[in-house]
Amino acid sequence: MRKLVSIVTVLLAPLSLVAQDAGATSVATDPMIPFYLAVALLFVVALLVIVVAVYMLQVLQILTNEEARKQAAAKGIPYVPEPSWWAKFMNTATDAVPVEKEATVMLDHNYDGIRELDNHLPPWWKWLFYVTIAFAAVYLVFYHVVDSWPLQDQEYLTEVQVAQENIKKFQAANPVDEKTVTAVADPALLAEGKKIYLENCAACHLADGGGDIGPNLTDKYWKHGGSINNVFTVVKNGVTGTNMVAWGSVLSPQMMQNVSSYVLTLQGTTPAKAKAPEGNLYEPGGASSDSVKVQAMIK
Repeated sequence: MRKLVSIVTVLLAPLSLVAQDAGATSVATDPMIPFYLAVALLFVVALLVIVVAVYMLQVLQILTNEEARKQAAAKGIPYVPEPSWWAKFMNTATDAVPVEKEATVMLDHNYDGIRELDNHLPPWWKWLFYVTIAFAAVYLVFYHVVDSWPLQDQEYLTEVQVAQENIKKFQAANPVDEKTVTAVADPALLAEGKKIYLENCAACHLADGGGDIGPNLTDKYWKHGGSINNVFTVVKNGVTGTNMVAWGSVLSPQMMQNVSSYVLTLQGTTPAKAKAPEGNLYEPGGASSDSVKVQAMIK
């Protein structure tokens, strides 16, 4: 009984952890939490039912064997317990010869006192071998004869085509990219960009853009160019070998456009502790004069 209680405790422990996590995260934040809890509860209940059933079967088997032992003792005959279903299954699957009957399969070979047994291949091995033969026949017919199922190269080309279609749909829904991005001047969009910057960028560039781990964003020197296209590209793809991570999988194209535009508004400001210039002097001009345009529009 103690074992059963211990098993129940172990099974209920993950559910309690899930409940604690659910309490830390509001349902409004993740509406799937009730579903996850329900699935976890059903899973635990199912395991409990299985554990209790196995435990009761063991108890029943013990009581049955005890009663059979008493009846055999009353009749004065030796009690030979009936093998369990698992033992019967293993005997059928392995076709092993009992130790007391090894003499029936012992060969005449003798190697320094070591005798060889003429055991057959286990039935489970032969069944598995037959299954592989059947699988090979089905594979040959459906993949190479009638061409009903696609081969690996065909599956790859199909997946590539699906991915390209998804890219086109994504680009149609999110037209902003490195080539089409433009600096926004809407105060609401710049406010959103500032919020994104403070939440994700200020840790390395400081809240005023003066630079810490990352470079100073308020001067005219840039490592990768100072146009809106350059800033957007760095925000999206990051910089290999540096602390600048890629935000393309975290932020939407519009969000990256907003934060990139906000970064350009930091040009010419005076941070409290400005980091020394890094990179090359960038002079905006022509199609790349986004920082000047943005400054002019927000002043």
